[in-house]
Amino acid sequence: MSLRFPVTTRFAPTPSGELHLGHVLAAWEARRLADAHGGRCLLRIEDLDANRTRDPLVVQQMLEDLAWLGFRFDGEVVRQSARTAAYSAALGKLHAMGLLYPCFCSRAEIRAEWEEMPRAPHGSPRFRYSGRCRELPADIVEEKLARGVPHAWRINMRRVQDLIGCPSWEDIGRSGLQRCVPSSCDDVALARKDAPASYHLAVVVDDAWQGVNLVSRGEDLLGCVPVHRALQGVLALPVPLYAHHVLLRDAAGRRLSKRDQSCTIRSLRERGISPQQALAAVRSAAEAGGKCLLS
Repeated sequence: MSLRFPVTTRFAPTPSGELHLGHVLAAWEARRLADAHGGRCLLRIEDLDANRTRDPLVVQQMLEDLAWLGFRFDGEVVRQSARTAAYSAALGKLHAMGLLYPCFCSRAEIRAEWEEMPRAPHGSPRFRYSGRCRELPADIVEEKLARGVPHAWRINMRRVQDLIGCPSWEDIGRSGLQRCVPSSCDDVALARKDAPASYHLAVVVDDAWQGVNLVSRGEDLLGCVPVHRALQGVLALPVPLYAHHVLLRDAAGRRLSKRDQSCTIRSLRERGISPQQALAAVRSAAEAGGKCLLS
């Protein structure tokens, strides 16, 4: 699709491990789309989860790998860990609108409940939340909060739909015009004691703040868009276009991941692979539906 306006894209890795070829594709696509439409490509480090991003050397290694590959980004590098005040403000707005409720369920409880459902896909990496804390009586909620029972703050998607209906969004690369039905989404957690904001909230707030009007990312995140569109609606934020690209896979069809050390940028450098070879392999893999032979 030919867009008639300058676009702002972003590459937003999480520093929980070394960059690999899948990251290279994401960065390349974001840069390509920005250049094709006379725009900007930003670099944002999504380091909110302290349990996954404890080693500061990982970020430095990521920046060195990107420089080795020849990627250039526009403006200053943004780190989400420096943006917690903005996320708190967004949470405050949602609280004031009556859209958040405390959830006292542990991850283990949610998983157990999900696996006990008759049609639950056992072994699924993601467990849907049933909404069991959504209608807890006020006295019980107050008593638990007073005792300091650990909890997350979830958004009531039924109330979201009552407020904004079913807004639309567009994926220019794959899905076309889509409609978000908030009530069919999970009541996702937007904040926990150990995390000032979830991925869902932070990415929506940051994209709006940075003026990102074209979100380019892997197709594994396609299922997040309805939640993000709902949050954009209730927070009165601009709605970007989306472009979801294929994921890279090895010769056996397995998705490339951080666990596969053979496809990290560091390992490629140690094997004598040049930046030009790495980028050419990524471009070829994207054109071939994601199959990457370099890994």
